[in-house]
Amino acid sequence: MSGYEFHPEARTDLDEIWEFIRADNLGAADRVIAEILAAVRALVPFPHAGHRRPDLTGQPLRFKRVRDYLIAYTPDEKPLWVIAVLHGHRSPRTMAAILRGREN
Repeated sequence: MSGYEFHPEARTDLDEIWEFIRADNLGAADRVIAEILAAVRALVPFPHAGHRRPDLTGQPLRFKRVRDYLIAYTPDEKPLWVIAVLHGHRSPRTMAAILRGREN
């Protein structure tokens, strides 16, 4: 048991991130995804280590930054539930809409 699970669309987020970076550099794509997965694994024993983003959601989500990406997850669910992996330079309005669309 890994201690975490991904929302189906969060898995798609990872695939899209990998594909985007791979277009320029396969090794870099693999490293970024590995760093994101390592950050998620590190959150399992300390789920409240991430920060809140009340500007993006009123839900009790936490966020962890890895490079230019934000991992959005529910800290109180077991296993840890990863809602989204978003590029941090997207507009807050767009990120908020994506998160709203993935609640529950």
